[in-house]
Amino acid sequence: MTDPAQTVPDTQHRGLMRLLPAAARPYALLARFDRPIGWWLLFWPGAWAIALSGGAVERWDMIAWFLLGAIAMRGAGCVYNDIVDRDLDRQVARTRSRPLASGAVSLKAAWIWLMSLCLIGLIVLVQLNPFAAAIALASLILVAAYPFMKRITWWPQAWLGLVFSWAALVGWAAITRELPAPALLLYAGCIAWVIGYDTIYALQDVEDDALVGVRSSARRLGSRVKAGVALFYTLAVALWATALWQVRPDPLVLAALAPMALHLAWQVATLAPADGANALQRFRSNRNAGLLMFAACFVVGTTAF
Repeated sequence: MTDPAQTVPDTQHRGLMRLLPAAARPYALLARFDRPIGWWLLFWPGAWAIALSGGAVERWDMIAWFLLGAIAMRGAGCVYNDIVDRDLDRQVARTRSRPLASGAVSLKAAWIWLMSLCLIGLIVLVQLNPFAAAIALASLILVAAYPFMKRITWWPQAWLGLVFSWAALVGWAAITRELPAPALLLYAGCIAWVIGYDTIYALQDVEDDALVGVRSSARRLGSRVKAGVALFYTLAVALWATALWQVRPDPLVLAALAPMALHLAWQVATLAPADGANALQRFRSNRNAGLLMFAACFVVGTTAF
């Protein structure tokens, strides 16, 4: 069985962990393979861009490459984040059992694992045209700086938005070799979406973050957190609606976006900020939200080009 000490409270797939050899489990946990929500959230903006730019059918293989890249690079990002945050993680109840913080994985082994995951990302990178590949490489600066944001700003979620939304730019460039206004609007909407859902996620750590001095949008918003999330989600939907409208100026595109908008409204309406389990469930539901948005982008993209 998986040692409970090797998992964290939001582990989703303890069954998967039990199937792995004992020696491999800490590395799977370090890359968050037990919590697929992270790579889904990294994957969706790229898939949306491919669909909205009209490439979902002819370049379905690119969507598959983006999925592999999201799994590998999200894992690499988590390993890097834990390397930087290993001392802070030991002070937070939800994260002190992470492999580096608990000592289950050595710092040297973590760096080797990080490089291995980056090699998989390199395989995905060479599938892109030079313009898209250059955009993808530019994201490394943002990724490298992210773990430090929680120490210097109340809005590390905004920086995460820049990072986790970057695939929207790469995906569009991979299909069209350019970045028109709809691509930039899609990216901007994704940033607002990430700030909203990561604020919800940060609600789980508000008390511990206050004790160790970690900043977050959830702490900054305080009692206004629901209103803040609603504001960011509204901004996201408005930006996405504009992007879809520029691709196909037809009132039906707004109907295509309606299921996503309603889902985000449900998240806000049912969010209980003081209930960590409720916040985690609402956060995870963004995987399904991503599918709703993909459907909208697919319909608009395939009928406009």
